[in-house]
Amino acid sequence: MKAFVVKNYGKKKELTLREVSKPRPRENEVMVEIYSAGLNQLDTKILSGEFKMILPYKTPFTLGHDLAGIVIETGSKVTKFKIGDEVYARPSDHHIGTFAEYLAVEVKDLALKPKNLSMEEAAGVPLVALTAWQALVEIGKVKKGQKVFIQAGSGGVGIVAIQLAKYLGATVATTAGKASFQMLRELGADVLIDYKTQDFEAILKDYDLVLNSQDNNTLQKSLNVVKSGGKIISISGPPTPAFALEIGASWIIRTVLSILSSGVRRKAKRKAVDYQFLFMKSSGKQLEQITKLIEDGHIKTVIEKVYPFSQTNEAMRHVASGRAKGKIVLKIK
Repeated sequence: MKAFVVKNYGKKKELTLREVSKPRPRENEVMVEIYSAGLNQLDTKILSGEFKMILPYKTPFTLGHDLAGIVIETGSKVTKFKIGDEVYARPSDHHIGTFAEYLAVEVKDLALKPKNLSMEEAAGVPLVALTAWQALVEIGKVKKGQKVFIQAGSGGVGIVAIQLAKYLGATVATTAGKASFQMLRELGADVLIDYKTQDFEAILKDYDLVLNSQDNNTLQKSLNVVKSGGKIISISGPPTPAFALEIGASWIIRTVLSILSSGVRRKAKRKAVDYQFLFMKSSGKQLEQITKLIEDGHIKTVIEKVYPFSQTNEAMRHVASGRAKGKIVLKIK
């Protein structure tokens, strides 16, 4: 089968199209014929080598974290899915590889595709929707009447997080360029801040939760808009010692991450703010709940562009630019 693989790490490296062996599903896996794959910033960061400390993949390996497709084979112990089911997933770390024609996916990571989405639309959902769910529902426990600040509202995570926060009953503020304001209003954003001309630190006050997805400077400023007892959940770092323990990191990596995050953890503690780093986990069960919200019309997808499989490197450059307004997706079949 054809697959786009990481041959070598590097910021200026590209993926290599190769003919690789078709996988075989193990007893608790299903074989998915991939129709579409979503691209994420995580893909660009892995290719550049930025995440080697957290995800030490040995090259060469197939990249890609989101898929939508059809089950064509099931493992001997699989009863939940059958051949012909339309499914979507964010495969577990170390089981990735969605920039390919086929992938064996663990049942626990898989869910039936929302009936009202195309394959292309569904492929852009799993990673960003699971990130938003785990930040706002699992960790943040957002409640009706709370105030939530979601950075980069027109990005993949931002688009879903705004809608989920509104569904949970929160007042939502976000940053974006003015060209995205109308779209974000329609998705439910209450407070819109032009990141090019306005300073969110001067506008926002006493927020219950901030979902940080930007650089360290933005994270530091976010500490000043959260009220005492509030939360900052960062999906862009720095990772914490608690996260290092969670992934079973070596003492060297635990020490490095402790040093990297010591400043923000110290400042957060002084302000009585709970700082947590989130690296989303795969979950078919959570995807099932997200599917219901999509089918009920509470969460809509926004696709900026669909690239043919042959143009995967062009799609990667689009994502790496940081200018995408919605999801970038590959059409594989």
